Amino acid sequence: MGNSTKEKLEYLKHAAHSLRMDVVEMFHASGKGHIGGSLSIVEIMTALYFHILRVDPENPKWPDRDRLVLSKGHASATWYAALSAKGFFPKDLLFTDYMKIDGKLQEHSDMNKVPGVEMSSGALGQGLSVGLGMCLAGRLAKRDYRVYVILGDGELQEGQAWEAFMAAGHYHANTLTALIDYNKLQVCSTVSQIMELEPLAQKIEAFRWNVVEIDGNNMEEVVSALERARDNTTEQPTAIICNTVKGKGISFIENNVQWHSHAFSEEDYQKARKELVGMEEKRGRG
Repeated sequence: MGNSTKEKLEYLKHAAHSLRMDVVEMFHASGKGHIGGSLSIVEIMTALYFHILRVDPENPKWPDRDRLVLSKGHASATWYAALSAKGFFPKDLLFTDYMKIDGKLQEHSDMNKVPGVEMSSGALGQGLSVGLGMCLAGRLAKRDYRVYVILGDGELQEGQAWEAFMAAGHYHANTLTALIDYNKLQVCSTVSQIMELEPLAQKIEAFRWNVVEIDGNNMEEVVSALERARDNTTEQPTAIICNTVKGKGISFIENNVQWHSHAFSEEDYQKARKELVGMEEKRGRG
């Protein structure tokens, strides 16, 4: 690995830590929200915004921009943190507006209020269909932008998601990349207990997708998979199955279904913040 690559990875790891800290501060300020699934996608969102996506904060509607759809819309805190860090809007909005009445940064994003947001979210299972539509629209307009869709594993229990997988393979939507946050927990139990997805990779491959499976909280693996998807020369779309840890980075939240959506007490907040600060200090010494 060259020095420039190592430096880039260190930069991205530091950026991911900053996003995690921002997400924790947002949930503390709002007093509510879906923190588990927000923390599990931090590395994915960081790699997208600070390495992969072709976007311009000064021109959010640039026709040739890459598109990102957050299909698991309740994890918007991480998206907002990334958009703010990228320069789409001032950082103070993260702590004044997130999940506040009349605030711009609602838990489910509003594309008419937040620059950089491509799709208003709400009902799960719709994002991949929207992303495919964006890809096909780009093909008709002869534009070369790419589309990335972040899906939750629980929402893959929705039939519409599989219709979109089937259609994307049929239409050879090779500018489409689906990133599945496979943290294996949903609102009240494990995904396997509610509705088993396995064998997940083989199912998606059967719909004529390129499939790669990675550790979704390992920055090097995330970057490598996204670069491969971006440089895809086949006729098929790419799915990246990201094996993640729900609540990644905070010990008492990790893999704890009770933290799917849960408010911080002051003690929780102080403990979480202390753990994240300690983790970054340890990484810096390493």
